[in-house]
Amino acid sequence: MATVGDAGAPDPGAQATAAPDAVAPDAVARGLALAEGALAGDRRALARLLTAVENRTAVAEAGLRRLHPQAGQAHLVGITGAPGAGKSTLVAALIGEIRGSGRTVAVIAVDPSSPITGGALLGDRVRMQSYALDDGVFIRSMASRGHAGGLAASSVAAATVLDAAGFDLILLETVGTGQSEVEVAAAADTTVVLEAPEMGDEVQAIKAGLLEVADIVVVNKGDRPGAQRTAAELRAMLTVVASPPLAGVGHADAAGAVAGGSGIARPQPKRPEVLVTTATTGDGIAELLAAIGRHREGLDAAEGGIPVRRARAAALVWALVGDRVRGRLLAPDLAAGTTATLDAVVRHDLDPYAAADALLEVLRAEG
Repeated sequence: MATVGDAGAPDPGAQATAAPDAVAPDAVARGLALAEGALAGDRRALARLLTAVENRTAVAEAGLRRLHPQAGQAHLVGITGAPGAGKSTLVAALIGEIRGSGRTVAVIAVDPSSPITGGALLGDRVRMQSYALDDGVFIRSMASRGHAGGLAASSVAAATVLDAAGFDLILLETVGTGQSEVEVAAAADTTVVLEAPEMGDEVQAIKAGLLEVADIVVVNKGDRPGAQRTAAELRAMLTVVASPPLAGVGHADAAGAVAGGSGIARPQPKRPEVLVTTATTGDGIAELLAAIGRHREGLDAAEGGIPVRRARAAALVWALVGDRVRGRLLAPDLAAGTTATLDAVVRHDLDPYAAADALLEVLRAEG
């Protein structure tokens, strides 16, 4: 039976993220047990581990340490675009097409959190209930928790868990905040950007910044008037903007052109495919899945996809470094000094750069 993972409340038995030497043995044991369960196909263990990942607990750290070596086989596909473009409906249609090809699929659907209560209506999966009895489908809703980049901060870690659990494709559906979702490109192997006809001119599409990270551009709601015209305008615009793809791959990180003999690798504009779909009827979905497959083949041909995965690894590692530094500076023995430094910035006695240097010096003094 397909599992719909709940973004549950914080686990009362879990501990806050900490350095490895501070992790309690029972948290390590529990994390390892959940990881082994996920590897064995236990969907309940998988859901519980994802809850720990979302809450960024010591249980999650132990589980991820166990699962990371098993990951790296799944194809991560980011689905992003403005609200109303039909992301959730498209994802549901893609699930059906993927399952029809005999492959398994997991979905991470990120929903916006309320700035007032912090809660979230995890409603994206409502559109995917027709797959509730399918063993090859796992749907996980996650709250953005105020994260402005369209993805929850723990989404990449959750994708690693699902990758290790053996899913062939993992679909990352972003919040849908419009012009702030470009970071999905750092989390996904293939980034699909949705546009809808009659939702703004081509200048608005450029301003959104999403086209710069797109590997595939989809004009959804193709049954509406203007869909083909929108697609034609996007193709013309992208042809002018993009230079020829390097090594047969249109990914900005696939290879950097060495500019002016300086030896500095610089990202190249992409030349994404532009497709038209109607997710409600399934028109164009097979073509979209084929385009996703072609992009994966191109990545594998270009250094085995290493540049793309390096960018994802860097995003995850730097996020953890930030968490570790923040956690140490807010630990009980240092919290008073950290608060005093922040208060100095509030009073304008200290500028933010000097404050950052001072806090880092505290860590250096610890050795």
